[in-house]
Amino acid sequence: MSKYKIPSLTADIFIFDDDFNFILIKRLNEPYKDCWALPGGFVEYGESVETAAMREAKEETSIDVELIDLVNVYSKPDRDPRGHTVTVAYTAKGDLSTRKADSDAKEIGIFSHDEINDIDIAFDHRQIINDCLKKAKK
Repeated sequence: MSKYKIPSLTADIFIFDDDFNFILIKRLNEPYKDCWALPGGFVEYGESVETAAMREAKEETSIDVELIDLVNVYSKPDRDPRGHTVTVAYTAKGDLSTRKADSDAKEIGIFSHDEINDIDIAFDHRQIINDCLKKAKK
């Protein structure tokens, strides 16, 4: 057992189509229950962040994804009310028509950038979404 406090590690996935519409899930559980969020979750011990991103996408949306790009690492200690959590965000492509809410997702929606100002978004995902859109449109 380490004497050091270590942040938790998560992966978030921005799954988008050719028109830059993207998937958000409505969270089933606290924190931010009933708020919209990017699909994502905790990296399991022995798992790469990339594998965790693809697994979480599949578990929460039923979509098989291809990771396109690493967007950024988000590490503000207060970004998650459960404790210090660092997330690695990726853009990904997948067939949005195969979406089906599963695991921690209560519902799935397809959104455009113009719509995100009108919905409650969990964590710091509004910033991550904006960063992902900038990266995806390059």
